Amino acid sequence: MDRRNDSFVTGAWRAALGLLALAMLMLSPSAMAQSTHIQPRLVAESTGPMPGGATTLALSMTPDTGWHGYWVNGGDAGFGLTIDWNASEGVTIAPFRYPVPEPLILFGLMNHVYEHPYALLADVRIDKNIAPGTDLTVSGVANWLACTDKVCVPERAVVSVALKAGDGAVTAASRTRFDAWRALLPQPLDRAGTWERRGDMVRFGIPLPAGATLDAPHLFLSTQNIIDYPAPQKFTRNGEWIIVETRGKGDAVGAAEGLLKLSDGRGLTVRFEPAAVRLAGDPIAATSGTIDLALFWTALGGAILGGLILNLMPCVFPILSLKALSLARSGGEAREARVEALAYTAGAILVCLALGGVLLGLRAAGEQVGWAFQLQHPLSVLALLLLAIAITLNLLGTYELPSFGGGQALAGKGGAVGGFWTGALAAFIATPCSGPLLGAALGATLVLPAWAALPIFGGLGLGLALPFLAVGFVPALRRRLPKPGPWMTTFRKWMALPMGLTVIALFWLLHRQIGESPIFYPVASASMTALLLSSYGDRQRAKSSKYFLVFAAVMLAITLAGSIRQLSSRDFGDGPAPAASADESFSSAALAKARATGKPVFVYFTADWCLSCKANEAGAINREAVQDAFKAKDVITLVGDWTNGDPVITRTLADHGRNSVPLYLWYAPGKAEPEILPQILTPGLLTDKVAAK
Repeated sequence: MDRRNDSFVTGAWRAALGLLALAMLMLSPSAMAQSTHIQPRLVAESTGPMPGGATTLALSMTPDTGWHGYWVNGGDAGFGLTIDWNASEGVTIAPFRYPVPEPLILFGLMNHVYEHPYALLADVRIDKNIAPGTDLTVSGVANWLACTDKVCVPERAVVSVALKAGDGAVTAASRTRFDAWRALLPQPLDRAGTWERRGDMVRFGIPLPAGATLDAPHLFLSTQNIIDYPAPQKFTRNGEWIIVETRGKGDAVGAAEGLLKLSDGRGLTVRFEPAAVRLAGDPIAATSGTIDLALFWTALGGAILGGLILNLMPCVFPILSLKALSLARSGGEAREARVEALAYTAGAILVCLALGGVLLGLRAAGEQVGWAFQLQHPLSVLALLLLAIAITLNLLGTYELPSFGGGQALAGKGGAVGGFWTGALAAFIATPCSGPLLGAALGATLVLPAWAALPIFGGLGLGLALPFLAVGFVPALRRRLPKPGPWMTTFRKWMALPMGLTVIALFWLLHRQIGESPIFYPVASASMTALLLSSYGDRQRAKSSKYFLVFAAVMLAITLAGSIRQLSSRDFGDGPAPAASADESFSSAALAKARATGKPVFVYFTADWCLSCKANEAGAINREAVQDAFKAKDVITLVGDWTNGDPVITRTLADHGRNSVPLYLWYAPGKAEPEILPQILTPGLLTDKVAAK
């Protein structure tokens, strides 16, 4: 028997065996059980969708331990979920979108499965002619296959969700839950791939930039009768293309649909057109325990230099200046200087390590978060606001604390404690934004293991502390510090100006984050903080009664409780109100639509708490000359707002090797990949891009 006949007989025998095994398993006694081994639940993002608008349904599937469900193409032996909808007239339900599955081989048969809870999403459109208040309850009969490694059971359930035509409102909790489900969906690749048959082999070409991370990749095909599912898949890279080669099976022709599994549960949907595929390239090695040392040292150096630059931020420079001048006030004693400098450095490094550790832990748990995630929650912003008020009033001399001077000489343990907490505060305030060198350095933490990523975060804290560390350990620098005198009081009060501007900026950010909700409690908390500290200062000068101080403390506790309750519930508006601009919000669909026009596309990712982002927008992007050039050349601008966190934007940042904002992308017509622009923009740079389109 020749090789082709042998392959045919082997394939036919395996298929028959698989079908027989599946049929026997389905007829087993457990298949007749009334309860399901995968619990379905149908939920809606908005239970009051607006006529003429849309909402999203999710069919949440929770397998019992040891059981699994199937992707739309289940592989050799399984099959995906089907549902017969019962919906009102004027309600249109799109097909389900599936998250990225996992390959599972059992008894030589390939299965495309979900072994953990997952959700299928479907968009629902409501006809504009439906009257408000109309009952739009949606129900359906769902059928799916549930399996273990020993038994398979076809299951069925009736699912439903109550809907009523309304204003389309979405609660914060519902938005968060659906955003988490959306983050697990594969993103559409903006260009088609190619596929071809070559003898017994099928070859695929996928246009994917060289910087994309691949960790144990796998190609799933929703189009059947093309490949032999359990056959090994060979992945190589030829320039900007991934080449996949595997054994063929079936006789399907024409366009094909597939899903490329990347890393960390991410994936890309790809449409393959029948065409010649490039030659195989360099093998893509599996991830190992080793790291790219050049990447590590480059990222560490970038983090240290980036942290050094962050000292120029208006909310950090006053703290650094006053800590340096505290050495001058104490006479520059060498031992105290070294102790305080080391304590300041330890505080900065430990805060950066703590934030980095929490970030890595959240990402490992499946959360789509990035650097500065702490400022994506209004409670963190409120805490920073109250701290900034406290620092501003201290700089103005309203009250005195040893940590910021005031005539008290700190020595020994006292000086170390003051230095530590000052360094910690400086790091917490300074690290939200990404400056020059810092964006790429923090982006490297996405591809490094945790033990190698943590030193990068520590390097950021070291860079932030370097100026004060140098003053503490280099006597020549301390001798150059101005001698103590009355001028220090004036200088200290001048330093309250940038801190006061920081207070205003944090007020603005908090107002943007909570949208249209009342801001009474946060404003009252800030006011009571100022009142309490002013009373404390009066008490220090024996000008105030202790009873008034107690009254201020009680009022602060009451208003803080109200603020925490309001901001913790996230029961406020939809977040930042869109700025008055013709720019469109970023999404994968909006980007694909914009690129399809053949016009140049400028995409920038920003956040209201990012000072460098706002500086670039005011100094370059929103300048009249730039906007006129964009308008003249029909440049399409998309804005990704990361103020309150967005899983899609977080994933997009990661796809471009970044872990923070700002990020600026320029898509030139006819070019497959975007150009990543510098993190410091100038009007000339942007107008030159337009002129060179």
